[in-house]
Amino acid sequence: MTDVLDVLVLNRQIHGMAPTDYRDAIRERLPDADVRLAATPDERSRLVERARVVTGKDLTRDELDRAAELELFACTFAGTDHLPLDAFAAHDVAVTNASGVHGPGAAEQVLGYILSFARRLGQGWHNSERGVWQHYQADELQDSTVTVVGMGAIGTAILDRLAPFGVDTVGVRHSPEKGGPADEVVGYDEVDAVLPRSDYIVLACPLTETTRGLLDDDTFDHLRPNAFLVNIARGPVVETDALLRALRKERIAGAALDVTDPEPLPHDHELWDFENCLITPHNAGHTPRYWDRLAKIIATNVPRLGSETALENRVQ
Repeated sequence: MTDVLDVLVLNRQIHGMAPTDYRDAIRERLPDADVRLAATPDERSRLVERARVVTGKDLTRDELDRAAELELFACTFAGTDHLPLDAFAAHDVAVTNASGVHGPGAAEQVLGYILSFARRLGQGWHNSERGVWQHYQADELQDSTVTVVGMGAIGTAILDRLAPFGVDTVGVRHSPEKGGPADEVVGYDEVDAVLPRSDYIVLACPLTETTRGLLDDDTFDHLRPNAFLVNIARGPVVETDALLRALRKERIAGAALDVTDPEPLPHDHELWDFENCLITPHNAGHTPRYWDRLAKIIATNVPRLGSETALENRVQ
């Protein structure tokens, strides 16, 4: 009989951080567990068949068919739309995600975008690079309206950090009756009503049938011309062609995109050409604490397997 492996870490870097560090962080929290890294494709193929818990970006349907001992797949991403969730359900394998791991870093990056827009720090940086001492006008964030679409762990972290800035906040979520740390909480059916009165629109929602193409030509036509868009959700939440038209026609004041459609964004794509469009390479979730936070979730959930205690961050 083949020995069962407690935790298998799949070999994938995240933001340049080595998966060996992830393995070591799990071992530190579960010193009595057998925790391995699948360093090669052959090791992955063999060890998946023995593991109770696998953690990484994804598993294929074929791997699931062979994973006879698997009880939990711990996804190292917050989004799970890339996973064959129906296959996990068919094999009675629980799935967790990395919700909350990205929260502090992603929220800080959003604040950086917003403050940079409000204070026109891009212009200051441009002048500094040229050695030009020249005054320029800036705005204040105070008394602005900021709408955050998506009130999961990241959206909530953004709203928490906006609280001291004296802004009016609107949160959008599927269950508005649950409330949250916003001055006003609405459902997705009211998005068309709240976005036109927003100075800053922050997308922090998952990609679903409801959110795909949420911002289209009609949406941009009704936004304030001084509005700024921030997207740290998924690229297809915004229709790229509609965004291009809005930027060309100055229907909005600018955009900060940590995600794009397509992604990666080709080097010759028109979005790179706009001075008022800041693009970062899906980097908002980066934090040096990434592996430690994921390891903490693993260490919390492993003892719960087979019990009636709910798994942390369970999505299925």
